[in-house]
Amino acid sequence: LITSMVFADIVWRKHLRAAVLIESKKPMPILELNQSEPKTGEVLVKMSAAGICASDHHVMTGDNPTPMPIVLGHEGSGVIEAIGPGVSSVKVGDRCVLSFVPNCGHCRSCREGLSNICDTNRITGTRQYDGGFRLHTTDGVEVHQFAKLGVFGESIVVPQQACYPMPDDVPMEVAALIGCSVTTGVGGVINQPGMRAGMTVAVVGAGGVGLNAIQGAKLVNASKIIAVDIYDHKLEFAYKFGATHVVNSKEEDPVKAIQALTDDGVDFAFDTFGHKITTEQAYKATRKGGTTVVVGLAPDGMGAEIPMIDLVRNQKTLVGSYYGSASPQETFGKLLEFYLQGRIDVGGMVTRRYKLEEINEAYEALERGEDGRGVIVFQ
Repeated sequence: LITSMVFADIVWRKHLRAAVLIESKKPMPILELNQSEPKTGEVLVKMSAAGICASDHHVMTGDNPTPMPIVLGHEGSGVIEAIGPGVSSVKVGDRCVLSFVPNCGHCRSCREGLSNICDTNRITGTRQYDGGFRLHTTDGVEVHQFAKLGVFGESIVVPQQACYPMPDDVPMEVAALIGCSVTTGVGGVINQPGMRAGMTVAVVGAGGVGLNAIQGAKLVNASKIIAVDIYDHKLEFAYKFGATHVVNSKEEDPVKAIQALTDDGVDFAFDTFGHKITTEQAYKATRKGGTTVVVGLAPDGMGAEIPMIDLVRNQKTLVGSYYGSASPQETFGKLLEFYLQGRIDVGGMVTRRYKLEEINEAYEALERGEDGRGVIVFQ
C-alpha cells in the first residue's frame, strides 16, 4: 500500500537528461533518455551532486574497457524520490550518500565482511542485479550505468543498498565526496590492519583520493605525513589537509627524499594515483617491515616491477585497497561523524562547481591537474 501510494503521489519521470559516453576519447553529449520504474528492491534517486573522479576518466580514455553507451559517474548524493516493491532500508525523502558498490549481502565476500568487493556486484557490473537496464535511448538502445549508479544523470534507479541515509545538516556536495574519494582515501588509511599512532606515512598523488589519505593519516596521528606529486600547487594545497612534508617527484627522486625525511623509509606508503611508476615509488619508499598500499586504479593490464628478494628479506607487505578496504556503509557512518565533529575537511576540497552541461569542461580541468575536486551541481 505504501509503495503504491508513493507512485500515485509523483508524476513518474519517464525522461531525464544525462551525459552519455558513446565512444572513448570523445566528448560526452547530453542526451534525453527513457527511464524505467524501480523494480523490486530498487529506488529512484533525484541527483543533487556528483563528483568529478579520475575513475570515470579512465573509462573515457579507454584505459578501463567498459560497455557503451554508458552514463558515467559513481561519486554522488541525492534524495529518494520513489521506491519499488520490497524496499525497507530507505524511504521517500531520505537524503543519501550513494555507494558505488551496492553489495548483495549474500555472496562469500559479503558474508566475510568484505562487502566492498561484493562478488555479485562485480559479476553484474554495469547492469542492475536482475541483469537488466533501467535506461534506454529514445530509439530503444540499452544504456549502461557505471557501477550501477551513473550519477551524471538527473535521476537514477539503483538498488536500495546503494543508499545510505544521512543527517540533514550534511551538505550534498560533502555527501557526494564521501561517496567515493573520502571513503577511498580516509578509509584506505584508517581501516588498514597495523596502522598505529606515531607511524610515518607517504602519500603518492595529491588528488582527491590522495588528499583524503592525508586526512586519514592525520586522524590516526601519524608523526610524519609526506605528500608526493608533480605539481607544486597541489603539494601546497595538501598542507591544508594535514601534510607535514611535500616532495615534487618531477624535481627530485621521491624515494631518496622520503628516505632522507624518515628512518630509511616510511611505515606506510600509499599509491593513490595508480600507475606502474607511482606504485614502484611507493614500494621503494617503504621501510623494512613496512606496508605499501595501492589505492589508485591503474590502466587495465598495467603491472609494476616489485623485487621479490627485497619483498621477502625485508619482510615488506604489498596490498591493494578497494573502496576503503572495508564495508563502504560502515565507513560512511564514521566519516559523517568525523565531518560533523570537524575532524575532517570535506567541503574545502570542492574548488570547482559545474552544471551538467559543463561536464566535459570539468574533465578538462581534471586533466590539467587543478587543485581539489570538481562537482556537478544539479538544479
